[in-house]
Amino acid sequence: MTTGEKIAQLPIAAAPRQAKAHFRSLLSRPAIIYLIILTQVPVVFTLYYSTTNWNFLRPERTRFIGLDNYLDFFQDSDTLTIVGNSLVFSFSVVILSLILGLMLALLLTREFRGRGIARTLLITPFLIMPTVSAVMWKNMLFNPSFGLFSSFLVQLGGPRIDWINQFPMASIVTIVTWEWTPFMMLILLAGLQSLEQEHVEAAQIDGAGPVGIFRFIILPHLMRYIEIGVLLETLFVLNIFGEIFVTTTGGPALDTTTLTFDIYLEGFKRWNVGRASAYGVIAVILANIITLFFLRIIRGQNTEKVAA
Repeated sequence: MTTGEKIAQLPIAAAPRQAKAHFRSLLSRPAIIYLIILTQVPVVFTLYYSTTNWNFLRPERTRFIGLDNYLDFFQDSDTLTIVGNSLVFSFSVVILSLILGLMLALLLTREFRGRGIARTLLITPFLIMPTVSAVMWKNMLFNPSFGLFSSFLVQLGGPRIDWINQFPMASIVTIVTWEWTPFMMLILLAGLQSLEQEHVEAAQIDGAGPVGIFRFIILPHLMRYIEIGVLLETLFVLNIFGEIFVTTTGGPALDTTTLTFDIYLEGFKRWNVGRASAYGVIAVILANIITLFFLRIIRGQNTEKVAA
């Protein structure tokens, strides 16, 4: 029985609704097919390439090698260093941007002159291209000869410091935290603006101080917004590439080589597409593990506070 015959047998009132629903489903199918092609087909190809030894320099030798690329990753002596760098980098950026974003969001909820201008200026770092931010920090702030930080230290009688070479990971974390703090600030600011002021005023009447109001009213209310911010930022931060490429190129040695940057080195420096694809699959799995870890910590803390 065709769709038209089924619709014809329905009651008169239900037939138009069924026809509209069927028509809407027909309209959505091209978009769904497009999304499947755009997102899932590359995944399938990546999984396939990860089981081959395809190298651009020796394409004629390409063959199926199974899980050898994955085994090479875990057997490589540099793997622990690279994964450790990825974890340190992502944890540092997310936690620092969360703390700074929360502080700025609490500040912007207060009424003061020029609040709109301050909000616009604080959002600006998130709107700057990553490579532009990296070049600016590298040449204008971190440069040991004419950078702002070294010049300031010299004026105070201190030494000139080559920040990027002496503190490479801290330098990268600083740049990326500066870029992503406005993102976290906006999410938490939206959460604070949705908080009913009657709850805060009632707590103040009952004698609660600023610390008590923040701990038992503001923070529990912001937990869902913190979860969203941490989830999105973690996924983005794990894919950071431009800042590392412009400032340190993964060095000195492997000090700032993350898993994402190592994928670039495998694919576009060593031309090993098979191994780069395998590393990409591992990076996706690692990103999900880190995200779940962050969310579990946040939800666990929220549950303990509610129970208390």
